Amino acid sequence: MDLKLSGKTFIVTGGAKGIGEAISKELAQEGANVVVAGRSKAEGDALVKWMEGIGSKGLSIHVELSEDGACERVIKESMEKFGAIDGIVNNAGFNDGAGLEHGSPEKFRKSIHTNLMHYYDMVYYALPYLKKTQGSIVNISSKTCVTGQGGTSGYAASKGAQIALTREWAVELAPYNIRVNAILPVEVMTPLYEKWIKTFDNPEDKLKEIAARIPLGKRMTTSEEIAGMTVFLLSERSAHTTGQWMFVDGGYVHLDRAINTLVG
Repeated sequence: MDLKLSGKTFIVTGGAKGIGEAISKELAQEGANVVVAGRSKAEGDALVKWMEGIGSKGLSIHVELSEDGACERVIKESMEKFGAIDGIVNNAGFNDGAGLEHGSPEKFRKSIHTNLMHYYDMVYYALPYLKKTQGSIVNISSKTCVTGQGGTSGYAASKGAQIALTREWAVELAPYNIRVNAILPVEVMTPLYEKWIKTFDNPEDKLKEIAARIPLGKRMTTSEEIAGMTVFLLSERSAHTTGQWMFVDGGYVHLDRAINTLVG
């Protein structure tokens, strides 16, 4: 299926590692121009070189997105390089464990600033250009905002705000034919997830326990499966889809846990 993305330009925040890297690669393989924005300079530069090797074009911008002016700079440099912006993938962020019982108001506020504010800023500065291209926005959120996790108030609140903004922006931007959707990953093996799983005494046993609770295939979702949904939502093939929260999770969140006794 031709997703008709060739020559279009997309910005992927946190686009050099994990889910973001998979999204960046999927876009490049569809012939899109990809702006990789985030903290990982070496990985971003290497990814752009890989893009050039397959005949695509990329731009790596080393930036701390939570800093004042950072998102405005990303948009400015993207326009200078490619002359248009057809979509934004808000992806950067991490579960910093800013909880309630063992947290503090200061840690909570910092978590909100780190995980949420650049989602708004990036779209705010890109909006004039998205109006011209009738572009698309995909916010990468997390199941923590609908299921809870415990010990991560800041991250969960940020992710909940992201899906609320998805619906809000879908309404506000519909007159401009700008579509806004969200994806809520659940159990995906990324570098940050791997770091978390290694905090357990028996990481392999813990991983098996988690996978056993996923109804479809008793396995974790891959970054590439998140990327596939993201790129589809960015494309014209999903031209009448907006304001949606997509769960790419093998049925983890919504299927009855009793199903685990019936399948696998």
